[in-house]
Amino acid sequence: MDTLTAEPTAAREHRVARRRRWLLACLVGLVGLAFLLDIALGSVRIPLPAVVDVLLGKSSGTVAWDFIVTKIRVPKAITAVLVGCGLAVSGLQMQTLFRNPLAGPSVLGITAGAGLGVALVMLSAGSAASLYAIQQLGLSGSWLIVLAATLGAALVMLLVLAISARVRDNVVMLIVGVMIGNITLSVVSIWQYFSAPEQIQEYLLWTFGSLGSVAGPHLAVLAGVVLAGLGLAFASSKPLNALLLGENYARSMGLTVGRARLIIIASTSLLAGSITAFCGPIGFIGIAVPHLTRALLNTADHRLLIPGACLVGAALTLLCDCLAQLPGSSTALPINIITALVGAPVVIWVTLRRTFVRSSFS
Repeated sequence: MDTLTAEPTAAREHRVARRRRWLLACLVGLVGLAFLLDIALGSVRIPLPAVVDVLLGKSSGTVAWDFIVTKIRVPKAITAVLVGCGLAVSGLQMQTLFRNPLAGPSVLGITAGAGLGVALVMLSAGSAASLYAIQQLGLSGSWLIVLAATLGAALVMLLVLAISARVRDNVVMLIVGVMIGNITLSVVSIWQYFSAPEQIQEYLLWTFGSLGSVAGPHLAVLAGVVLAGLGLAFASSKPLNALLLGENYARSMGLTVGRARLIIIASTSLLAGSITAFCGPIGFIGIAVPHLTRALLNTADHRLLIPGACLVGAALTLLCDCLAQLPGSSTALPINIITALVGAPVVIWVTLRRTFVRSSFS
């Protein structure tokens, strides 16, 4: 009798596992296709065969196409993959840590801290440093802008880590993080109010987000930091599974909750802080993608959710960048606008599907 009962269960589990492997393989293919489309589309239309030739180290036959693909579009597409993976995984970790379906990478004020660092450079009225960074080095490529944003995110991260060492309630930590973010945004708003219109315009352009400004040494640094954050996230998959069932259960399983929480916050800080520093604040990816991944894979196991979120986040960010390019036009929309248009309906869907939310966080 036990064998008869076990066989259907084993067959069902095998079928579910096979379906998940098939979905992950499809997501890998989707990321590859979106990567090629993101390189091919733009103000200069480049045929897919020519793109493939350049990626394989061959010449497309047109010097301009070779330059555009290798120097402009490939770095931008790689940046989109890093941004999608980093924000999606950081959002997944925050939602699990705080057991809140609407938590995202900006929940601890890290994004706002990076914005404060950028405001320190760009809204410093008439300072030689800000003028040199904006006029000589360029807004997007300035190491001064990147350094200021990274330091701002790091300072907020250190503040959150110091508070988390004392506060053991994740809900309280969520509230503290939101308040830190609000205080930081308020300081930036006051700064904007007393700044010159030209400086406000430059800062607002940064807040729209950009994937096309990261190349060369900037891209290498971004990739290194994001990979380090993702490594911490993959190492935290089992603690995340335990925390999903509550801190008391996690402690009964022998998990050191404080240490696990510090590692998760450090991973999220590295991912969200570096991406915001290099690309600007990019919203909704971190909130929407974890829910899409749970719905696709139909699991709460972070050993599957983390790689799944990486793939879904990368594909979604690449597709959003394709939409932002407005193929055939010389105009490109800010990436933050497209991610908001795509991600906001997902957040609304999650809010309305209360049964799905309860099953994911209980």
